[in-house]
Amino acid sequence: MSQSYFITGISTDVGKTVVSAIITEALEADYWKPVQAGELDNTDLHKVKQFVSNTKTIFHESEHNLETPMSPHAAAAIDGVTISKKDIVRPKTKNSLVIEGAGGLLVPLNDTETVADLIQSKDKVIIVSRHYLGSINHTLLTIEALKARKLNILGIIFSGDEHPTTEDIIKKMGGVPILCRIDEEPYFDANVVKEYAERFREILL
Repeated sequence: MSQSYFITGISTDVGKTVVSAIITEALEADYWKPVQAGELDNTDLHKVKQFVSNTKTIFHESEHNLETPMSPHAAAAIDGVTISKKDIVRPKTKNSLVIEGAGGLLVPLNDTETVADLIQSKDKVIIVSRHYLGSINHTLLTIEALKARKLNILGIIFSGDEHPTTEDIIKKMGGVPILCRIDEEPYFDANVVKEYAERFREILL
């Protein structure tokens, strides 16, 4: 049975793209990032394509490719376009779909809508958390915002070195499952992603 997974982070640069690639590979799912802002010569779609080695995945083009590495609402204004949830159409597929958000959950798309508005009730939401000063607050706020919207949180994936006291308090106070961890690897390529995918597959299913 096909399933949709929405990958959100507690901030930017916490590892969403690597997590998206691992889950895409683990499930041989399709991949889609609705809004890309900046790095158009090396988008997250490009990166995931390089990391994923199965032959079943279809990589769907972003609805918006914006020039400037800024919040989507600001990048869109520079490009002279308007982003609206109603214009962002999910790709049709019979396969499972991994959707990668932009930045954190409440990153604005326009004056009234955020990335959170792109999440549907059927989606299994995976939160990517990385340890830094303030990350407990950001993780718990993300969990609260998802719960307030009655969205389906599958769990948290930690990215980077282990920090037991941080992870324990997030687990206790957040009340959501800790799924797994991605270690602080020297690099990521298709082989490393495939190794993680094999480990994660059973957890995800």
